[in-house]
Amino acid sequence: MSIDRIVLAVAGSFILISLLLAHFHSPHWLWFTGFVGANLLQSAFTGFCPMAILLKKLGVKPGCAF
Repeated sequence: MSIDRIVLAVAGSFILISLLLAHFHSPHWLWFTGFVGANLLQSAFTGFCPMAILLKKLGVKPGCAF
């Protein structure tokens, strides 16, 4: 799995988990959903993604197919 796909999978998971937490626990979890969305948006324009940097440091290859 490539770094891009891992980042998208993690971001999607965070969004779904925070929505569930907002529904069942506290609506304040929607702030986390907004943070993830804002981070995805700024990453699209700037190319800076902290998760991608972390994955590179962990040794995930950028062009890895599977």
